Amino acid sequence: MMEERANLMHMMKLSIKVLLQSALSLGRSLDAEHAPLQQFFVVMEHCLKHGLKVKKSFIGQNKSFFGPLELVEKLCPEASDIATSVRNLPELKTAVGRGRAWLYLALMQKKLADYLKVLIDNKHLLSEFYEPEALMMEEEGMVIVGLLVGLNVLDANLCLKGEDLDSQVGVIDFSLYLKDVQDLDGGKEHERITDVLDQKNYVEELNRHLSCTVGDLQTKIDGLEKTNSKLQEELSAATDRICSLQEEQQQLREQNELIRERSEKSVEITKQDTKVELDTYKQTRQGLDEMYSDVWKQLKEEKKVRLELEKELELQIGMKTEMEIAMKLLEKDTHEKQDTLVALRQQLEEVKAINLQMFHKAQNAESSLQQKNEAITSFEGKTNQVMSSMKQMEERLQHSERARQGAEERSHKLQQELGGRISALQRQLSQLHEQCSSLEKELKSEKEHRQALQRELQHEKDTSCLLRTELQQVEGLKKELRELQDEKAELQKICEEQEQALQEMGLHLSQSKLKMEDIKEVNQALKGHAWLKDDEATHCRQCEKEFSISRRKHHCRNCGHIFCNTCSSNELALPSYPKPVRVCDGCHTLLLQRCSSTAS
Repeated sequence: MMEERANLMHMMKLSIKVLLQSALSLGRSLDAEHAPLQQFFVVMEHCLKHGLKVKKSFIGQNKSFFGPLELVEKLCPEASDIATSVRNLPELKTAVGRGRAWLYLALMQKKLADYLKVLIDNKHLLSEFYEPEALMMEEEGMVIVGLLVGLNVLDANLCLKGEDLDSQVGVIDFSLYLKDVQDLDGGKEHERITDVLDQKNYVEELNRHLSCTVGDLQTKIDGLEKTNSKLQEELSAATDRICSLQEEQQQLREQNELIRERSEKSVEITKQDTKVELDTYKQTRQGLDEMYSDVWKQLKEEKKVRLELEKELELQIGMKTEMEIAMKLLEKDTHEKQDTLVALRQQLEEVKAINLQMFHKAQNAESSLQQKNEAITSFEGKTNQVMSSMKQMEERLQHSERARQGAEERSHKLQQELGGRISALQRQLSQLHEQCSSLEKELKSEKEHRQALQRELQHEKDTSCLLRTELQQVEGLKKELRELQDEKAELQKICEEQEQALQEMGLHLSQSKLKMEDIKEVNQALKGHAWLKDDEATHCRQCEKEFSISRRKHHCRNCGHIFCNTCSSNELALPSYPKPVRVCDGCHTLLLQRCSSTAS
């Protein structure tokens, strides 16, 4: 470190001396193309980088002299204009380029020595950036500040817009300082000059190699930046698409919930309606059963009345003339009763037809309602019973007609004996007329009741049609639900595929970032032979293991080939590097053998 400080201080003296002499000889303001001025900035950059600490982060290592120069803005408010103008320059993308631009602006303001003096006076702040044995932390720093005061005489006119300060290679050109060889005395000085010439030739060769490698690395960096920008655009588009798909999925979920609620409500309403209709149907069936039981009772009563009449006719056989009139009246009554019986038969047949139609329609519309079918079958049995009872009544009427004919034959014989009982028979006939009128009223009421039943049956038909339409609507809703579920499954598949694509893109971005970090490290620290490209090497040269994210690529600073971390963990000091650098195992053994041979 002491030798490096001394060499840098001597180079700073020579560069300032040559710069002042050339400026006085020209007698005009200096521009950026002036060679001594360029070499002064290169030497100044080396002085500021001497002993600079390396800051490690998750991205990689960062070693830039722009960090300590930013402290000048806090310590000296006058330097705020330089810092803001440097940050606002769009051409500068690295901290090294910003540091070079800061030096250009400070020299144009003729306050470079003042700003560096403020930094050296506050060494407790510089300790965060420099090691204790660095040039800026020792006395040589104050000597260099004193030398820089002489540059306030110069007028510099430097343009920062057209120059590429990020990619410049800071190599000292020793040919400018070889004019004063005659002034040096002694053999030691001549030996030092020959060493400097050899080092100059070696450095020129290194510069040629470095210019080629820097061009290749710059093209790679541009390509990677373009790919990163494209990937970022694709990521933004994918994220927007995912957000839109999530919103659509949320809307579909809400619609599904609404459809489910509506279908559940409609199903509940239909269930309630079916229950109410079943209750009404049962009540109507009970009413019909009660009605038929009443009819059956009335028929039994009529049978009893007819039996009584037959008995009275057998007792009153002797009354001929009066009995003829009575029998004519009876014939009329029987004819009317037959007409009523025929009407009852027709009505019963109509009821049968209606019941059959209802039975068939109930089977087609409501096959699942077995209770209705059972009720209909029971109703048919009752109607059959009523028909059998009517047939029995007809047989009894025929029997009564036969008895009436016999009674007529007997009446002719007993006309003389029945003279005194005509008045009693007329009274009985009046009573029979009253009974017939009451029976006609009951038949009318039964007709009205049957009409009401027919209306109720029509209402049940209408309700069954409504239920069918509602069932069809429910089936349509089920189909829509299935289609929505299929669409939901397809959307979920699309979301999963896009998530996988995003994961792959994230991995690709992380790999590209790692490659960018490797290229930046190589661009900062590359000072050896022409290196092998990263794309050409997929396996370690020594152990032949495949590279991955965990097994990263490392260049050997001596041979330029790519190895893994285990095969290139050694470090040695090379002629072109002031500090020990990474070397592969083969180069490590060869260099150790050379050192041992030279030492012997």
